[in-house]
Amino acid sequence: MTEESKRKLNEGLERLRAELKTLETDDAMRQRLEDLARRVERQLQEGGAEAHPSLVKELEDEILRFEVAHPRLTAIINDIMVALSQMGI
Repeated sequence: MTEESKRKLNEGLERLRAELKTLETDDAMRQRLEDLARRVERQLQEGGAEAHPSLVKELEDEILRFEVAHPRLTAIINDIMVALSQMGI
């Protein structure tokens, strides 16, 4: 895992959290996204490259859920997926 990949992922997580604060959605949806962000951070802290396959799948699912209604959120989650991919996750 390169420092650049780690930096990009951290930036993506920061953007996700900022967007969640402004997002008009139900609390359950917001909580699910916050939990997902924490799991990504935990994976990053634990060394990265051995992510549970469901983590990337959950990110993909969130993109599909938000694609039309929340395009900025979708772009942020996609950026996080790209960063994880660049790290070999």
